Amino acid sequence: MTKRAVLLGMVLASFIMAGCSARARAYGYVTAPPPPRVEVYGVAPGPGVVWIGGYWRWVGADYVWAPGRWVRPPRQRAVWVPGYWERRHHRYCWHEGRWR
Repeated sequence: MTKRAVLLGMVLASFIMAGCSARARAYGYVTAPPPPRVEVYGVAPGPGVVWIGGYWRWVGADYVWAPGRWVRPPRQRAVWVPGYWERRHHRYCWHEGRWR
C-alpha cells in the first residue's frame, strides 16, 4: 500500500466518524448491534433507586452486552433517558444515555 492510499483511508475514516459526532458522545460502527436482551430485574433494592437497562456496546471488534443496574438519580425528579443506536447512512451510531 502506498502512503497516499493510507492517507486517503485515514481521511475517509475521519469523515465517516465525524458524521456520528453531531451529538455528544456518539460513536459510529458499520455493523448493526444485536437485538436488546430481555433483562429480569425484580424489585428495587431500596426506595428512590431507578433501573437503568442494559445495552450493547462496542468493544474491540465486537458488541458486548453491558448489563442493566440499579442507580440512585443525581437529583429529585431526574428522569433517565436511555441511550440508543441510530442508523446513519451506512453505519450505526451510539448515543449515550443521560439524566434529564
